[in-house]
Amino acid sequence: MTSPYPPPGTSPVPGSLAAPGSASEARILLVEDDEVIRNTVRMALERYGFTVHTAGDGLTGLEVFREAQPDLLLLDVMLPELDGIGLCRRVREFSLAPILMMSARGDSLDVVSGLEAGADDYVVKPCESAVLVARIRSLLRRASFAPVLRSGTPARADGAEPVGDPDTLVFGDLTIDTLGMEVRREGEPLALTPTELRMLLEFAGSPGVVLERRTLLSRVWDHAWQGDTRVVDLHVQRLRAKIGAERIETVRGFGYKLRR
Repeated sequence: MTSPYPPPGTSPVPGSLAAPGSASEARILLVEDDEVIRNTVRMALERYGFTVHTAGDGLTGLEVFREAQPDLLLLDVMLPELDGIGLCRRVREFSLAPILMMSARGDSLDVVSGLEAGADDYVVKPCESAVLVARIRSLLRRASFAPVLRSGTPARADGAEPVGDPDTLVFGDLTIDTLGMEVRREGEPLALTPTELRMLLEFAGSPGVVLERRTLLSRVWDHAWQGDTRVVDLHVQRLRAKIGAERIETVRGFGYKLRR
């Protein structure tokens, strides 16, 4: 069977991706049922310095994930025993590790289902090694980033007095500790994925300012080249479910903004 991925070394590699960099210490779990594709992707990722664990079905993938505790999960949508959507949901029950889904079809159903299940991003097979590695590195950076807020002194949601702690942002019942990377609603901690947290910080850095989908895509996902704005919409939906649907307002034809 012919693999949809080019053999390692055959794809053009941008200069920024030529050296593995921090990827040399990152561990990835690849769950793919096709042995040829699984081995080809594994070798390509190892060439960039990643440590790769593999599994051929969803149930084995879940077991390996629990044992290996990888830094990132890369999985196909169509898997035996437990499909990629189901595996994604199971992992999200106990882990916030970045999840990148692969779809041979790339249709709306796969994309929406995967993102709703908790995936951070997706790629469509076939996918060149350089593109796949770029997406992986973007997710890994997101999982360990230090926030760069674009506003000045944090202000309360009602625009009254500045918050005493400069590392704390307050919007109504929502409190964001930008130093400790903690978000609380009515005093209770919220479990946000790295992507959800980074998106929230983008909104919190510009409260009341409309952020276009392409802007969020570029800042949060680093998708300056071929991003899909459905990723933004689905993550806004997930974020609203956690921080309150009324907190993020849709500005039709433009994007979203965090209410002051």
